[in-house]
Amino acid sequence: MKPLLIWGCGGLGREVLVIAENLGIEVLGFLDERPEMKGQIVEGLPIIGDLNDYDASKSNVDVTFGVGDPFLKSRLYHKTINNGFQISPPLIHPSVIYTKRGFEIGPGSVICAGSALMVQVKLGIAININQLCSIGHDCKMGDFVTVSPGVMISGNVSIGNLTFLGTGAVIREKINIGEQSIIAGAAFIGKDVPDKVLMAGVPAIEKRKL
Repeated sequence: MKPLLIWGCGGLGREVLVIAENLGIEVLGFLDERPEMKGQIVEGLPIIGDLNDYDASKSNVDVTFGVGDPFLKSRLYHKTINNGFQISPPLIHPSVIYTKRGFEIGPGSVICAGSALMVQVKLGIAININQLCSIGHDCKMGDFVTVSPGVMISGNVSIGNLTFLGTGAVIREKINIGEQSIIAGAAFIGKDVPDKVLMAGVPAIEKRKL
């Protein structure tokens, strides 16, 4: 793989750095839109700044994502494409357990250490699956979904674009979760979730519209 630039220099960005290192991929630095961050050093690597601050040939690098906010991730993805940069192939930590039987995963996606994915799992663009997640058979996720640490998703679950699943959430089998929704940490989802709502509790109930 080509050397990488990572959007985001916070905790998730640094975790993506570790995955890249485990895969033997060179990381050139971090990208950050905040002018005051440019030139700082994180984990021994420079914060290069925004895309226009990288002055080498765009064909020499791939760009991936170390941000958890689905909407920010989507905006940065389209900004990257529109500026002529290439999105990285998926980064999957070597400890991840998954089968290639029906497995699909989009560019810019990252799967962190200790997660397990079963057969016929299909993941969209710029998905982030954090540490120690379990994803059952025949699950589907749209684009820009973020799955926080310790989430357990049973089989035949569908999750729409731009949805965020909080730490330790549990999703029952055969559930459909809509687009742009938030599942709070430790929530238990036992029924379908519409678009653009916040769900929390055990069992989870709709707290408000988004």
